[in-house]
Amino acid sequence: MTVNDLIHSRKEVYSIGEDTTVQETARYLREKQVRAVGVRNAAGKLVGVVSQSDISDKVAAENKCPAWVRASEIMTTKLITVPPDLSLDDCLRMLEKHNIYHLLVLGDQEDYRGMISVQDLLQVIASDQKARADMLEDYMFPKH
Repeated sequence: MTVNDLIHSRKEVYSIGEDTTVQETARYLREKQVRAVGVRNAAGKLVGVVSQSDISDKVAAENKCPAWVRASEIMTTKLITVPPDLSLDDCLRMLEKHNIYHLLVLGDQEDYRGMISVQDLLQVIASDQKARADMLEDYMFPKH
């Protein structure tokens, strides 16, 4: 299974502009029920990512006002990206290697296609393991 298999049915790619305030970003994350969001510049190019951790570590913990701080001030700019044709096993290895929870998906033209998370991968793995267990159970205990 590849990244594209996982994200192809998603209807929306979550992103914000780099001038978005942290307060607006936090509301966006809550509204979309996600833990991180891609940040685009005025030309639409992906330039960063903001996570809930960035908000708590760089704004709340520093007692900064979320209405005044911009996403561009707290976003992570060292982006770990993957192509749509990468296997999910390779994605899991990348997450572990870089000790991160999200991977940004970029197409051939560097177009932002979305994000996959540890949770996405765990759901696929759990589903796959359940299917294997069910198949083994059917083999071991056939229903006549």
